[in-house]
Amino acid sequence: MISLTLKKYKPYFKSIVLPLIVGGVSAIFTMKGMPYYDMQEKPFFTPPDIAFPIVWTILYILMGISAAKVKQSNDPKKKQALKTYYLQLAVNFFWSVIFFGLHQYFLAFLWLLLLILLILKMIKEFAQIDLTAAKLQIPYLLWCCFAAALNFGVWWLNR
Repeated sequence: MISLTLKKYKPYFKSIVLPLIVGGVSAIFTMKGMPYYDMQEKPFFTPPDIAFPIVWTILYILMGISAAKVKQSNDPKKKQALKTYYLQLAVNFFWSVIFFGLHQYFLAFLWLLLLILLILKMIKEFAQIDLTAAKLQIPYLLWCCFAAALNFGVWWLNR
């Protein structure tokens, strides 16, 4: 009985760990850029620093659950949908490097727009396979839209 339960949840565990690792490695690569970012002017709607790791952890977990649902599908379109998922995950990783590591705020904003387009594509592809998987990506899309406004504000205030 226990092995059946573990077998059922193993794909979810694997799928959740991947985005958490991507986010964690990205954070490690960008830590050195944080003091520089802290000195920059920020928009009035900037959340407190503690909000970011909490929100990103939740989003990465939702992303993993969503991806696991698609991976478990027998739909022939899942291969393309998962390619889009992995591509947007890579673009997500490099946004932090561009923004915090390189301090290229306008380029990071453009990169974030690319990420948002990829998330929209992923949601559309996931919806054709598993509607719940697609809906689990909506908070991620909304947060990235908010992040784009925040990113633009940082660039604008510090150009």
